[in-house]
Amino acid sequence: MPELPEVQTVVDNLNGLGIGGSTITNASVHWPKTVAPITPAKFRKQIKGLRINRFSRRGKYVVANLSQGWTLLIHLRMTGRLNWAATGTRRGIHEHVVLQLDQANELRFHDTRKFGRLFLTQTPETVLAKIGPEPLEKSFTRKRLRHLLQGKRRQMKPLLLDQTFIAGLGNIYVDEALWSARIHPLRVSSSLTENEISALHKAIRLVLRRGLKNMGTSLGTGKGNFYSVAGRKGRNADELKVFRRNGEACPRCQALIERLNVAQRGTHICPVCQPVPKALQRQG
Repeated sequence: MPELPEVQTVVDNLNGLGIGGSTITNASVHWPKTVAPITPAKFRKQIKGLRINRFSRRGKYVVANLSQGWTLLIHLRMTGRLNWAATGTRRGIHEHVVLQLDQANELRFHDTRKFGRLFLTQTPETVLAKIGPEPLEKSFTRKRLRHLLQGKRRQMKPLLLDQTFIAGLGNIYVDEALWSARIHPLRVSSSLTENEISALHKAIRLVLRRGLKNMGTSLGTGKGNFYSVAGRKGRNADELKVFRRNGEACPRCQALIERLNVAQRGTHICPVCQPVPKALQRQG
């Protein structure tokens, strides 16, 4: 699933295309659930004639600011991506929503698994207000993270994956941040020391900035892989320290990286750098 660096890369691509100021002259929906709960006919009627002002990001949402008070929220989910094509180009089998623009181009929503969603709304805050703080903003300080952790007693990995806690983190960057901070994903949040909170804050920002610099992470060659609007893969896979590197040597201590399941998610750790919590050791 695209995470903060991948979604921001898509937003940067879209703004770089100069779409701002274009008008949506028509729309077609080829998989109704993509625009649910409204019908494809209502979606077409409401979006036709609206001007695209600019694109931004909130958490894992691409946010298209439109005219007349409308906003289009795009959640890529597992395999969604946005394609830019000339009008008249043959539509791909997985391009489920097509927005025709007045500049003889089309913005197409491509989604192999069909889990992605487009929400056309005049009240985006009903969705976006539920999302936690942006971890790369200046306001996300070590003190803010400490405050967020107060009163929480949850395992670290599912807590960091919770979009109401911190925005934009997913499986890849949570594994990378926890490794960087030397924190086991099963650690209970209330057990973190001040030094560990500081290390985690630094690690979250480090791995996300690295992902942004490399324009996202693409893994393998599958159809569900991450691609930018320009059709390019992200370069960050070569920078990953533990994610999907089970059986390889930890770049810090040379111990073999292990894979385990945490909250039903494949999770990658160094057993030496990220020791098992003492409570779990006693249970064993």
